[in-house]
Amino acid sequence: MSIIETKKLTKYYGKSRGITELDLSVEEGEFFGFIGPNGAGKSTTIRTLLGLIYPTSGEARIFGKDIVSNRTEILADIGYMPSEATFYNGMKVKEVISLSAKMRKKDCSAEADRLCERLSLDREKRVEELSLGNRKKVSVVCALQHNPKLCILDEPTSGLDPLMQKEFFDILRERHSEGTTIFLSSHVLSEIQKNCSRAAIIKEGKIIALDSVENLSKTSARRVVLHGVNKAPESLPVKSVEESTDSVSFLYSGNIKDLLGTVNKLPVYDMTITEPELEEIFMHYYEKGGEK
Repeated sequence: MSIIETKKLTKYYGKSRGITELDLSVEEGEFFGFIGPNGAGKSTTIRTLLGLIYPTSGEARIFGKDIVSNRTEILADIGYMPSEATFYNGMKVKEVISLSAKMRKKDCSAEADRLCERLSLDREKRVEELSLGNRKKVSVVCALQHNPKLCILDEPTSGLDPLMQKEFFDILRERHSEGTTIFLSSHVLSEIQKNCSRAAIIKEGKIIALDSVENLSKTSARRVVLHGVNKAPESLPVKSVEESTDSVSFLYSGNIKDLLGTVNKLPVYDMTITEPELEEIFMHYYEKGGEK
């Protein structure tokens, strides 16, 4: 069953592009990644899905219900973390968390206590006294305390220190194992690679790739490091060259025999060939518009 489904979903701000004809499907129980740099259309997609802004054209359904006509009903089962965590000044953390629960007409106190303890969140502080990281923690609690069926998370880890990021993803993986569907928007590719089974890549408001993370990571290119030379061989088709005093690193997608034949003629004393990082593959997608 598709938890999120869009068909030609489009949003324009006047004449400015937001998102264009997005076709997207997220299945129940998936841990789904939404990848793209700032300005690609990730937040616009999420805000449109949540009914915070209205689509220009196209349609979208969450839990099989139309996002416009059934907005209130849909939101009851969603936990949403915006990219920026802002709250009413003058309120204590515990008051913000309580207000969030009351708006959902639920007693979430037990789960809120558990989350606050795991995130080391001081509930007696006023929100204007909080660091960015602690404001994010409040946002995490508000998004998850009601045990939603679907979590939509927009750049959730910005501002969290590495230990809290680990704890946050531990919590998400626990929820996922219990059947929660998670939609994770991020430009931190390692987060997608470590946690998501499928992902979509968005560029300039359009999805340019949608596949399993494993398939998106597959490429014929390899990262080659040569020790003993400081320039990449000019006769080889290389990209993403990184030079240092006594070595050179580059992406190579040509014939391996040609590579070995060329290297054999150079004063190389060591060589490594590895698969490239997802970040390198992502940038290759972005440069080619979807062609690896």
